[in-house]
Amino acid sequence: MTATTSSGTAVDRTEEESGSPLRPRSSGKGPRERMASTASSIAMIVIGLAFLIPLLWVVLASFDTEATLSVQWPSRWSLDNYKAIWNEETTFRPLWNSLLLCGGATLVTMIAAVLCAYPLSRYRFRAKRPLLLTIIFSTGLPITAIMIPVYALFVRVNLIDSMFGAILFLGASALPYAIFLTKGFMDSVPIEIEESGWTEGAGVYRTLWSIVLPLMKSGLAVATIFTFVGMWGNFFVPFMLLLSPENLPAAVTLYTFSSQYGQVAYGQLAAFSIFYSIPVVVLYLFMGRTLGQGFAAAGGVKG
Repeated sequence: MTATTSSGTAVDRTEEESGSPLRPRSSGKGPRERMASTASSIAMIVIGLAFLIPLLWVVLASFDTEATLSVQWPSRWSLDNYKAIWNEETTFRPLWNSLLLCGGATLVTMIAAVLCAYPLSRYRFRAKRPLLLTIIFSTGLPITAIMIPVYALFVRVNLIDSMFGAILFLGASALPYAIFLTKGFMDSVPIEIEESGWTEGAGVYRTLWSIVLPLMKSGLAVATIFTFVGMWGNFFVPFMLLLSPENLPAAVTLYTFSSQYGQVAYGQLAAFSIFYSIPVVVLYLFMGRTLGQGFAAAGGVKG
């Protein structure tokens, strides 16, 4: 049996007689809700196809020796494109340079970001707000606007065509956004946990390493992934600062698949893109396991 509450909502009378709380009977979706759900589903399908088609072209073109810009089924499946790029000069050395450049710059960026984000998150000082506004402004500063003076500076200090110099500048250019992300995640770690460590005699660096960083490991994973991916696809910085073919990363050597007559080896380019995407996929798979787990302990002490 059903009854009607004062607000006109139908409820189950058996629950009322048994003393259990009255729960409104769930009603189906209205026309507007169904229309909105259908529209969102169609939009997600369109967006998914927009991302799927280029990926499908890369996979199919990598096995097609006569590949073009159109997405087509290979007339003859072949591994010739992979054989053509399976050498040190075309693939192995540029990928190693990319790993050395982006991996080193990411390490420098994340260490500096943690050390900079900690006082911004935990301490109060007069210059905190202007400093935060400066960091936010720096995240939107186009790197192309400062490359000419940076190039002149690198020439003067004899760091042009230096992998070490490129690592330092690439890490510095990604530092504002990494600080912004790291500080946001660090703010979510309760300071009471640190205070308990201080009472036990632990110093600032000890609590940062043993307490704060383990609780925000999901945030560190997000910041690391964003930093590395942003550097991995960066073309302009290594193109300006690295001159020798032996130092060029894979993001710069992509243009070698274009001939001087404007023709492009699409099949070899697609095969190279497969290898070029592997480090990013591996990073997502390796660090993705920590996402969503970093604040489990922190959430338990907030209650």
